[in-house]
Amino acid sequence: MDNYDARCNYSMFKVIKNHIAITLTINAPIEVVWKELAQWEKQSDWMLQTKVWVTSQVTEGVGTAISAFTGMGRLGILDTMEVTKWEPPHTCDVVHTGKIIKGTGRFHLRELTPTSVAFDWSEDVDAPRILFVLIKPALFLGVRISLARFARTFQ
Repeated sequence: MDNYDARCNYSMFKVIKNHIAITLTINAPIEVVWKELAQWEKQSDWMLQTKVWVTSQVTEGVGTAISAFTGMGRLGILDTMEVTKWEPPHTCDVVHTGKIIKGTGRFHLRELTPTSVAFDWSEDVDAPRILFVLIKPALFLGVRISLARFARTFQ
């Protein structure tokens, strides 16, 4: 294997930030949407195969620690995170602190009209590029379905 092949092979397995983002419109006032998003445990109602709970004394704002288990029965992935930015009713940033899922996440609300909001969801996942390419379609589809379920709660 020459140096070029070695560099390409290394770059496929090197852990890097991989970005994924989804935007959808929700027909509700921004304050109402924020209030629903900020109730962490209620995310279990609309996130596919996921149970969400707060693990800290702080339940709102910077420093809130959250866990989310996605899977069936005992087979799944535990995602632990902590809120690092809290600007109601617009922005919440988290850092993923688990053993498997690392990176950052954000949800951001933009008022389109007094009764509609653009919900921007994004993640920067720390993973080898090749692994991310393999999981991205399922991740994207799962989050897209979950966010659509969330949007339907306002109909």
